[in-house]
Amino acid sequence: MTIEPVAYADKSVLGRLLQLYLYDFTEFQPRELNAHGEFEYRYLDLYWAPDHGEKRYPFFIRSEGSLAGFAMVRFVNGVNVMSEFFVLRPYRRRGVGAAAARAVFAALPGRWLVPEVTANLAAQAFWHGVIDGVTGGRFDEVRDENGLTQRFTT
Repeated sequence: MTIEPVAYADKSVLGRLLQLYLYDFTEFQPRELNAHGEFEYRYLDLYWAPDHGEKRYPFFIRSEGSLAGFAMVRFVNGVNVMSEFFVLRPYRRRGVGAAAARAVFAALPGRWLVPEVTANLAAQAFWHGVIDGVTGGRFDEVRDENGLTQRFTT
């Protein structure tokens, strides 16, 4: 498993993967297709032209050279935020996601927030396990009306 920064030339590839991710996510949050049969994701361009005071990091996840997913990180106010994280179904439950998450945390050391929506219990269990392993159990979890967020430092 490897992670690699997404070049601007590959923005359309990331955009297509985002469609799969957003479709999967309709299980937890209702979302409608636009007139072009696509799910809207208004932040994609910001990964190559971020707002003032922030940085954004898009990564492809590869397994044995094949595209297996992506991670999208936003750095704002001195904190890395895991904005989006997606592993294609054929690569799930094979350790690819956990290895990718650890690689992203290692690539961007510092303070982290990893939010999950309330209904996505599988994501909560995944992140809890990965973050516990990365931090040796030194993290906080905050639950509110938006879901669950882990806070930690790598």
